[in-house]
Amino acid sequence: MTLSRILIASALTGAFALTATAQESNPAVDARQGQFQVMALNIGVLGNMARGNTDYDAEAAQAAANNLLTMSQIDQRFHWVPGTDNASIEGTRALPAIWEEGSRVIEIWGEFGTGAEGLAAVAGDGLDAMRAALGPVGAACGSCHDDYRAAAN
Repeated sequence: MTLSRILIASALTGAFALTATAQESNPAVDARQGQFQVMALNIGVLGNMARGNTDYDAEAAQAAANNLLTMSQIDQRFHWVPGTDNASIEGTRALPAIWEEGSRVIEIWGEFGTGAEGLAAVAGDGLDAMRAALGPVGAACGSCHDDYRAAAN
């Protein structure tokens, strides 16, 4: 098992433990929230470099991009159980529209995966290449958030 996979597994385990102590948890909600926390951490590393908030570091950029690619390859079927939306249970911002006919969630997840693959291919090749490849990843995230995630309270 690679170091990045070990770190991802550790982060997910920690996220699950924190969620479980805060409320009675639902394994599907815990899994997807943990996954999104890991994704947000790695996107944050890349986003800070892209915005110039931190210096570009090819090794760190490549590691973050590889982590996003790994996360994009997780089969989502166990994360999106009907009845785990914000109208059915507390502790989630997932809108019921996710489960409605015509939902684009799985399509958008595929777009994220395609973007993550492109990002992982160039993240260590320089700031400009990383910036350009980060765009499709952010667009996929934003598209899903716009239509399928409730606003924070």
